[in-house]
Amino acid sequence: MTVLKSLDEKVYMRSLVTEIINGESYSYYPLGQYVVRAMGVCGDRPTFKYTRIEIAGVMERLAKGENVENIVLGFRGRV
Repeated sequence: MTVLKSLDEKVYMRSLVTEIINGESYSYYPLGQYVVRAMGVCGDRPTFKYTRIEIAGVMERLAKGENVENIVLGFRGRV
C-alpha cells in the first residue's frame, strides 16, 4: 500500500475535469464539491469552483474571527 505524502500528490491522483463555461475551456482537479485546483487560475492554488476566490484567504479571514456574512459581502460581485 502506498501512502501519499502531499496535497499535490493527492490532487494529481484525481482526474482532470474540463468543462466549457461561457464558451471558454475550464480545466480543474476537484478537491471537493465546491473547491478545485484550476489550471492557470491563482497560481494553481485551491479556489472556489468557477471563481478566483482563494480558499486560503477565506480561511485566514475566518481564523481572525470574521463572520461568514461579512466575507460573502466582501466578495459580492467579484469572482
